[in-house]
Amino acid sequence: MSAIDEGIVREYFEQAGFFVRQARKYALTARKGAADEVIDLVVYNPTWQRGARKPDFFLFANELPFVHRAVVSIKGWHAAGRFTPSTLRNQPEIFRFLEQSVLKEASRFFPADVEAIDGGGLLKILVLPGLPTAEPFRSQAVAMLKEKGVDAVISFRTMLLDLIDKVELNRNYGKSDTLQLIRVLKNYDLLQDPQLDLLPERAARRSKE
Repeated sequence: MSAIDEGIVREYFEQAGFFVRQARKYALTARKGAADEVIDLVVYNPTWQRGARKPDFFLFANELPFVHRAVVSIKGWHAAGRFTPSTLRNQPEIFRFLEQSVLKEASRFFPADVEAIDGGGLLKILVLPGLPTAEPFRSQAVAMLKEKGVDAVISFRTMLLDLIDKVELNRNYGKSDTLQLIRVLKNYDLLQDPQLDLLPERAARRSKE
């Protein structure tokens, strides 16, 4: 996992009001890491309401209020593209963060009384480039993820679109390289707010470029 991948995920959750904790400060080597080394991020939502429903499997901004606390595994395998059923079968390391030793270690980052409040509902979130769009591959991939114990997934596209939409040109994001880079790209018209594509003339012009 690169620092850029982690930065995108961190900013996505922080922009939604979450507290984000990095479990380790070093990169994994080829060896099989210990439980604490498998955890990429743990997140906590201080505005979560007791009794709230569980979030949908596909996490978007409107589902984040229903997330209380979670362990997040980041797989920024952008060159691999979408996570097909074949990818999931042939890459067992994708699911290492679901091992009981890892989840027990992740729970250590939260206060003891939190578990009693939400019934031990530590959400397992997988961040990935994307899933297949065609059937039956999409349904098969989702079924495999759920069967393994993944509670929710977020795509990098979803996060980036949300961050692009929120970054303002008249603000200096000097404390965040990720947000500042998005601001610079928007300033030079290299990125557009997602909702601008809804304008017919804008969409027509971009389709010709």
